[in-house]
Amino acid sequence: MTDKPAQARDQEAVLRFIERFAAALTEAGFPRMPARVFVALFASDSDHLTAGELAEQLQVSPAAISGAVRYLTQVNLAIREREPGARQDHFRVDSNVWYELMRRRDHELVRWEDSLREGIGALGADTPAGAKLAATLPFFEFMQKELSEMLERWRQQEASN
Repeated sequence: MTDKPAQARDQEAVLRFIERFAAALTEAGFPRMPARVFVALFASDSDHLTAGELAEQLQVSPAAISGAVRYLTQVNLAIREREPGARQDHFRVDSNVWYELMRRRDHELVRWEDSLREGIGALGADTPAGAKLAATLPFFEFMQKELSEMLERWRQQEASN
C-alpha cells in the first residue's frame, strides 16, 4: 500500500470512506452525525479540526457539528482544545481511542454482570426468569475476563514496541 500525499487524494473517495465507516458505526448503535464527525476526525491528516472545517468537509451545518462534537466529547471519543488566544475550538481523536473504547466496554460488562446478579437475587434463581438470567451470567463473566486479558496483552504489546 502506498501513502498518497493529502493533496493527491480523491476527496470523493475519502467522503465515501467516511460515510461507509460511519454507517458501520451507526449500525452498531452509534448516533449518525457523531459517527460521521468521529470518522472525519480519525481520518484527518491534521492533528485537529475546527467545527467549521468539519462542517465544510462533511457538507453539513455548523449546528449539526456542534451537537455531534458535544456528544463525542461527553463520551470521551473526541477532545476539545483551544489554543491560547484563539477564538475557535479544535477537535481531535486520541490515538488510543480504540483501546479506550474497549476498556469502557470492559467496565460495562462488569456493570452488566452486577445487574444480572441483582436480577437473579430479585427474581429468585429457582424461577424461570431467574434461571434465564443465571444462564446468561457465565457468558458475560467469560467475555469480561477475556476482554480484560486481551486489553492487558495489547497494553504489553504496545509497551514493547
